[in-house]
Amino acid sequence: MTEFIKKRVSNVRNDIFSGVTVALALVPEAVAFAFVAGVDPLVGLYAAFMVGLITSIFGGRPGMISGATGALAVVMVSLVSEGNAMGEPGENLGLYYLFATVILMGIIQMLAGVLKLGKFVRLIPHPVMMGFVNGLAIVIFLSQLGMFKQTVAGEKVWLQGTSLYFMIGLVALTMLIMWGLPQIKKLSKLPEALIAILVVSAIVIFAKLDVATVGSFIRDGGGEGLKGGFPVPNLETFSKVPFTWESIKFILPYSLILAAIGLIESLMTLNLVDDLTETRGNGNRECLAQGGANIITGLFGGMGGCAMIGQSIINIKGGGRGRLSGIVAAVMLLMFILFASSYIEQVPIAALVGVMFMVVIGTFAWSSFRIINKIPKTDLFVLILVSALTVFFDLAIAVIAGVIVSALVFSWENATRIRARKRMKEDGTKTYEIWGPLFFGSITAFNDKFDVKNDPDKVEIDFIESRVSDHSALEAILSIVEKYEAAGKSLHLKHLSEECKELLYKSNPKFREVIIEDIDDPRYHLAANPEKFPKGLLEN
Repeated sequence: MTEFIKKRVSNVRNDIFSGVTVALALVPEAVAFAFVAGVDPLVGLYAAFMVGLITSIFGGRPGMISGATGALAVVMVSLVSEGNAMGEPGENLGLYYLFATVILMGIIQMLAGVLKLGKFVRLIPHPVMMGFVNGLAIVIFLSQLGMFKQTVAGEKVWLQGTSLYFMIGLVALTMLIMWGLPQIKKLSKLPEALIAILVVSAIVIFAKLDVATVGSFIRDGGGEGLKGGFPVPNLETFSKVPFTWESIKFILPYSLILAAIGLIESLMTLNLVDDLTETRGNGNRECLAQGGANIITGLFGGMGGCAMIGQSIINIKGGGRGRLSGIVAAVMLLMFILFASSYIEQVPIAALVGVMFMVVIGTFAWSSFRIINKIPKTDLFVLILVSALTVFFDLAIAVIAGVIVSALVFSWENATRIRARKRMKEDGTKTYEIWGPLFFGSITAFNDKFDVKNDPDKVEIDFIESRVSDHSALEAILSIVEKYEAAGKSLHLKHLSEECKELLYKSNPKFREVIIEDIDDPRYHLAANPEKFPKGLLEN
């Protein structure tokens, strides 16, 4: 019992410290994504708080962090712009259309959870997963490069001279602290990212260095500061956005795109956290939580969000494993907004950039370079394709394209594996022994195996080493039967599965005459629970 209590206390401590670290890293990310979307920084911060809190409590993956993300922000910018143009001159309705879209986005995500669509993430091949991780690492890295710029005369220009040297030095110091602290056992129990942020912040504050801080970053972007009040329901959305068919036609496409991007990024981040923690999350529960969080966020004036791979990795690397880490991160973010804005605004941007650079190093699948010559060229192509599409377009396009290409490659490869061994029986019957899957892609090759004109009067087709997979395959079999009948020859089919025979009987009664029932016909039923079988039975 004592050991159990010690472990629980240790986990609580790790969750709390890791949650504080994540909250600090969330501030510039949420603000930056709000600027990308063209809305006030508090809209992004409120979204990070509400989405993060609700998904941490009700989500399907303890330890995963959610909030406002760049993948959603790049879609929202055109939504806000077009929404502003729909109002009267000087009346900016884009923000209210954004809130309405986020609410509808949440409803769609909850429907996905109710319909248990989260399980389809299992269909994502490993090369797509590696491409997603690599592409997202590159996106995070490129987004941090924007922190090396400053606003001069209303334009963003690269830092130069002393400012640039200070920035590089502080980023390098942050990364060095995060790399070196795990080597010191006494300090390794605390999140190295938190210690690095505190150390670098102390150096900047006490040395009075003139460097970019969270506060200057917000003001350069046009914000007034980090301080805000407690989020309250934004009922103006329902009065500003007319409930008409035109409004629905406008926000529905955006809602579908945002829902798809949010769920794909969340479920793939869930898989990544599963691998890091060697545990299993619940995809359908995460869909419901993400949807509910976005509905509430939209009602309370937030820009919506989804899982954040960078912050999730910071949390996991910092020892955060339970729901408490995400709850602490969300609550601390709200505390920053309400009570500690003046202190958080003094945190140097360089410290947070250094943390994110370490996240990039930890996120990128460096093993992909080692396996270049060890995996099929098609898998390598998919990996590179998904990485590139993630960088240049968005995550949803990248993953969908990767899955489609992988499916086409799989179909093409299996289409070429259909074989037919031919032999003659003593009674003069010619037997075609089919080997390989019979489906839409292999039908042409299947038809080419038969020589109807020159075959003897008696022919058998043996499917014991083949699997009839779809309706196209059934039609191909029916076509072969009709060809032999038209030629006046006898044809029999052997070793078809029960499911295939039932479908053939339903499609055409004549199959009852050409299908031979054998006692050794294959049974393709899968065991729902292999553990129920006696030990050794499956091996035999």
